[in-house]
Amino acid sequence: MKTLNLNPWFLLLAVTGLFAAIVAFKTPAQQSSKLVYMQFSTIESIIPGGLGRSKMITVMPDGTKTEEDLQNFYSMVGINFGNISGNNIAITKKINNLVAQGWEFDKVMTGTQSPSDNNGQGIFISRYFFKRAAE
Repeated sequence: MKTLNLNPWFLLLAVTGLFAAIVAFKTPAQQSSKLVYMQFSTIESIIPGGLGRSKMITVMPDGTKTEEDLQNFYSMVGINFGNISGNNIAITKKINNLVAQGWEFDKVMTGTQSPSDNNGQGIFISRYFFKRAAE
C-alpha cells in the first residue's frame, strides 16, 4: 500500500489560497455595507393654469438637502411643452453631474397623486437613487 507524502509548503500554499478565495468573495450583504446611497426627487405639478409648484429636491448621505425650482407641466393655455423640455434638461444635467462626481445610477421610482377623481389636479413624482463606495 502506498502512502501519500504531502510537501508541507504545498499544503500551506493550498490553505492560503483557499483562505484568500473565501476573503475575496463576499456576500451581497457584506458588499452593500460599504456603499452609500443618495437620492433626488422631482415633484412636478399637473395643476391646470400653472398654479402649482414644481421642485427638484436632493438629499445627500449626510442628510443635507438642496432644492431647485422646476417648471409646471401646465400654463394658462394648457400643457406647456417648453416647461417639460426645460425640466428634462435640468434633470439630465443633475444626473450627469452626479455621475461625474462618482455616483452610480441605481434605480428610479415614479408615481402620481391626485386628490380627487374629477378636479384635474395632482403631482407627478420621480425618485432617482444613486450609490457609490463609502469613503
